[in-house]
Amino acid sequence: MTISEKRAIYFISDLHLGLQDETSEQLKMENLERLFAIIKAEGRSLYMLGDIMDYWMEFRHLIPKGFTRFLCMLNDLVRHNVEVVYVAGNHDFYLGRYFDDELGVKTLYGVHELLLDGQKFIVAHGDGLGKGDIGYKLFARLVRNRFNLALLSGFHPDLAIGLMKMLSQFSRKHKHTDRVFEINRLLQVAELLVAEQKFDYFVCGHNHVKGITELSNGTSRYVNLGTWIDGTLPYGVFDNGVFQLREL
Repeated sequence: MTISEKRAIYFISDLHLGLQDETSEQLKMENLERLFAIIKAEGRSLYMLGDIMDYWMEFRHLIPKGFTRFLCMLNDLVRHNVEVVYVAGNHDFYLGRYFDDELGVKTLYGVHELLLDGQKFIVAHGDGLGKGDIGYKLFARLVRNRFNLALLSGFHPDLAIGLMKMLSQFSRKHKHTDRVFEINRLLQVAELLVAEQKFDYFVCGHNHVKGITELSNGTSRYVNLGTWIDGTLPYGVFDNGVFQLREL
């Protein structure tokens, strides 16, 4: 298949690289390499919708240890003419310029509208959307504040990365404990949006509950990409006008 014939668009979220034990992380990377091989052969774009890494701290003159293999894999996708877009989540909450400038990966924050093969997508990680959760919204503003980031980057790297890991744990512990509330919250966000504007797919992650749900207008779909930390390996594919959730 030539580059011009590639048409599939891929979506992943909530890998949380660096969270689990060494064996689990090794297996996760091996499976990610399998998926990236498929994308290189068949895909034209990859959208990573947040919490890909469990923490990330960028410095001006060094790259944090622990993610080298993944970073090389991303760059390899770009070198194979795959567009890679990274929407930050509540764990990889500030990506800096390294991904854009060094790897050719486009980084985004918040909610974005995309027109893909004539169909309208709304994509986001899902954190901070909807009513409530004021504490997390204030936390996100605090850690993404440029002054605070500049201050943090002035620490010794070991101290700064240790603090990032602590903030990542804080973000996880702060997550709403009501599972039903978390599942319904993002679905309700999608329902509110579809009442205001027309779109085909609302795609997100964050609550780790994989599934596709038809919205109340009967034509739009809410898609949650699930997570890779529970032993499953879900990803989304949009090809020939149809969105599917698949398992590696």
